[in-house]
Amino acid sequence: MRIILLAALDEEADAFMPGFGDALDGHWPPVRRIETNGHTVLLATTDIGKVNTAAAAARLHMLHGADLLAITGTAGKLSAIEGDCFYLAHAVQHDYGARKADAFVHYPPGAWPIGPAQVRTYGALANPGLTLPHAVIASGDAFIEDAAYAAHLVAALDADLVDMETAALAQYAHTADLPWVGIKATTDDANHTSAGDFHTNLRAAAQRSAQEIAAMIALL
Repeated sequence: MRIILLAALDEEADAFMPGFGDALDGHWPPVRRIETNGHTVLLATTDIGKVNTAAAAARLHMLHGADLLAITGTAGKLSAIEGDCFYLAHAVQHDYGARKADAFVHYPPGAWPIGPAQVRTYGALANPGLTLPHAVIASGDAFIEDAAYAAHLVAALDADLVDMETAALAQYAHTADLPWVGIKATTDDANHTSAGDFHTNLRAAAQRSAQEIAAMIALL
């Protein structure tokens, strides 16, 4: 199986099987090719955000082909879900919609942002056997440091976690008719302390997520 594995940050990518694989020359995004458990993993660092993630997935898919798209790294926690590392069962975009005077109304990406609110989640590949709790992750091009907005994302989207990439990968996977999978570990609670908490917990969370992604690949 050929797996495209994306991470937004160097710390997240470097945590996956450090010391293994070979860098591919002349690439954007930077790619490390790893052979493991009978699979070829193309691990890329995309930089932060939905556009970077979707563009990297599309480019790597075009250049190398893929049987599975995957994402590893970190997220903020929104809900009261227990745990610190999660199998991403569903992804949803939280910043596509209509900004009205009294609210932000959510719509599926690409749909007319007019009329009654609608939500589209993208379902991931069925868990191949990991014991991680399942979560819904909301993605958007904003780092969330607002407990009130975090509560809104829980109420409006039934989201447990928040990041800036996963739903873009899931949307591209849906468009390309490819399965996708994601595992993220949490660094913060999407509140007023999130910036400091993120930096404090980044490396440990990245390592936890990377270890679980490696375990998942071994089960495929």
